[in-house]
Amino acid sequence: MRSNLIPVISVFVFVLVISSASAQNVSIGIRGGLTIPNLSAGGGANPLSQGFSSIEGAGFGVFAEFKVSNLFSIQPMIEYSQQGGKRDGIQAIASIESIGVPAEAATQLAPINGDITPQYIDADVKNKAKLDYLMLPVLAKFGWNLGKTKRWRVYADAGPFAGLLLSAKTITSGTSQLYFYPDGTHPVLDEDYQPLSADLSETTNIKDETHKFNFGVEGNVGLAFKFKKHTLFIEGGGNYGFLNIQKDAANGANRSGAATIMLGYALTL
Repeated sequence: MRSNLIPVISVFVFVLVISSASAQNVSIGIRGGLTIPNLSAGGGANPLSQGFSSIEGAGFGVFAEFKVSNLFSIQPMIEYSQQGGKRDGIQAIASIESIGVPAEAATQLAPINGDITPQYIDADVKNKAKLDYLMLPVLAKFGWNLGKTKRWRVYADAGPFAGLLLSAKTITSGTSQLYFYPDGTHPVLDEDYQPLSADLSETTNIKDETHKFNFGVEGNVGLAFKFKKHTLFIEGGGNYGFLNIQKDAANGANRSGAATIMLGYALTL
């Protein structure tokens, strides 16, 4: 994973140094706003990867923009981005083996539970995954001035990013019966043939089970207003990581990404 990160960082540093030496029009700025992240299934049929929906988060960053021409500029950036997703309702919470029930014991449960040999345990809970990334994108930016005063400008940018995981946790809440299947019709029964329930409310640090590095693409479209050396802008866009975030496919296979809405300010030096 580290070998995938090195080329992206090398490009980031190279562009920054070369642009600093040659650019005649340099701006620095900040931006921040709302992220709307989600976790998409990264392949396979593991039910631990399925059923995520979007949550709300925050993002902010600092950047430098190096103008190459009136049309084109390069914008490296350092940004913090909240990622993740949520699942509500009956869902797979763990494989039988991962919660300490050996396959032999699961097989022995079959006569009690209607000859079902389970693979996963399901429960009706709320589950949220929250991941924080430090991201280093390098964006190619194209812009066009509007009107005679040229104060308004529309633009679009896109480019690769390298990401470093800062933290990762899951927040589960709810007490539920346990099921062998997500349709809720096959409850797990104890030795007295009674439905088995459990309090599953817990916050779990999953950083050790999650890859520390990621890389992907980021892009935005925006509208800017310039007065003298100052620029205000609003932009919408998103980012998407190419790597599955879990180290072990038994824990699922998801990729992170987020839609973004940002406000920002830039100062031309």
